Amino acid sequence: MFHPVDRPLERGWVGRIDGDHVTQLAAQTLQSYFTGGGAAREHAVYPLASVRLLAPVLHPPSVRVFEDEHSFAFANPAAIHGPDADVGATAPSGSELQSRLSLHARLAGVIGADEEIAGFTLLVEWRRPGVEPPKDRDFAFGLGPVVVTSDELDPDGLEAVVRVCGAEQVRGRFDGFEWVAARHLAAAGTRLYPGDLVAGPALTAVGVEPGSAAEIDAPGIGAVTQFLSRD
Repeated sequence: MFHPVDRPLERGWVGRIDGDHVTQLAAQTLQSYFTGGGAAREHAVYPLASVRLLAPVLHPPSVRVFEDEHSFAFANPAAIHGPDADVGATAPSGSELQSRLSLHARLAGVIGADEEIAGFTLLVEWRRPGVEPPKDRDFAFGLGPVVVTSDELDPDGLEAVVRVCGAEQVRGRFDGFEWVAARHLAAAGTRLYPGDLVAGPALTAVGVEPGSAAEIDAPGIGAVTQFLSRD
């Protein structure tokens, strides 16, 4: 999802990135694009440098966060924030000792029309130390910058880097997670809808102080940056 820099849009448009350009597609949301079989008419083409990327799934029907493929916890679909968002304003209030947040970098599968994982994106899970679960992570999830389709990205062993204010804090791989088994568990006894998110295990958590910019970067997907304001 994106909008031209000079034409801000809350929901934005569905687009396909081709090199240094973005092609607008005739679909209201990524969910409707998947429902339509992954095909849509093409509209205008914009230079990538002249657009702002938004959360690829702004209102996911559900968010399931796995620590392994045998169990998951539900997360708040209303807490999604896109690239370059400031999550500080949404963080729960607390004492000065609790002002730091912890960042948990995850890879998330996006469900398509056939209840299978249609693509992958990065998920920035923010948690507030000192707040009892599940409210410690109820306020902000970063998502983006793009969804890469499953036929273009192998998630097993994908390396990611977490940086805070440009300095590398963690480098690791999203490996050892059975995505098919996790999807089967998520679908057991219910139905998965286009746009549902299935998030895999996180890399080592990183503490982020107010006033910092945090970034997760993974080859093939790109980098999603979020900010933790002081206020």
